[in-house]
Amino acid sequence: MTDKIAGVRFTKVGKLYHFDCHEFPDLKAGDFVIVETARGRSMGQIMGFIEPDPQYGEYKTILRPATARDMVLRQQWEAKQPEALAICLEKAAEIGQYDGVKFLAAQYNYDGTRLTFLYTAEQQVSVSRLWHELKRVFDAQVEMRQIGPRDVAKLLGGYGACGELRCCSTFLTDFSPISIKMAKVQGVSLNPSEITGMCGRLRCCLVYEYEQYVEARKQLPKKNKRVGTPLGVGKVIDVHPLQDSVTVYIEDEGRHTFQREDLIPLDEYEALQKKAKQPCTKHGDGECDCGKQPGERYADRMNTESVDKDDGADQ
Repeated sequence: MTDKIAGVRFTKVGKLYHFDCHEFPDLKAGDFVIVETARGRSMGQIMGFIEPDPQYGEYKTILRPATARDMVLRQQWEAKQPEALAICLEKAAEIGQYDGVKFLAAQYNYDGTRLTFLYTAEQQVSVSRLWHELKRVFDAQVEMRQIGPRDVAKLLGGYGACGELRCCSTFLTDFSPISIKMAKVQGVSLNPSEITGMCGRLRCCLVYEYEQYVEARKQLPKKNKRVGTPLGVGKVIDVHPLQDSVTVYIEDEGRHTFQREDLIPLDEYEALQKKAKQPCTKHGDGECDCGKQPGERYADRMNTESVDKDDGADQ
């Protein structure tokens, strides 16, 4: 593994960070390692290996594999996290300035040298006074970190509206940008209960099939377009991208669903016919074959090719 870069994850469902592991060729996926991060030393788990990317620059190196003592230390400090959160809540209540703040979790690093309190608030709020109070209580380096609604849902876990465990708590490591346009393209009802997740933001799953819908819609006529069908001319009243079909209303026939290959886009067809009937822009009303119908030009070309072949045979 000397030419590999290790992908390390610090939380159960978190981003991958990459480190050079050439000094420890025996490391394998699943091993725990100690690394230096922007927030100090941390323990993470190797999830896999990749080839080094020349454009990335210099990778930080893994300090060492985690030992049995490191694993025991982490377990001991994790057991103290609920107590630390309770102290934080107590201090916040004593100060009395944090009614709109929810303190969600206290997280020690593996050796207890750093303690991070996670909180959420609708607005930016100053927690400096609380931070100073907590520094007096704990020997560790204390950090206060505000997180957003999606991160709150990821942290709390639970079930989504679909009845399954929340995507953010099971496999999503990054939150993709999501817009209301994604719901419209997929024909999802814009009712807030239909498109909003437990976090109060647009559901992450709206992005999963968005690109497929966009590609499928490119091949289908839009709503209110006139189209020709085996049953006559009608107007598109609904589009079914993943079925590659549309529902068409035909006078005297009602609603019918047709596959894309059974449709004729009348607007484009009529525009081509109109253009074909116009005089040549180069020769005006004089003699030329520019204004001939496609069928006529095709016949002329075939006749010309036939004559050329006969001449070649005679020679």
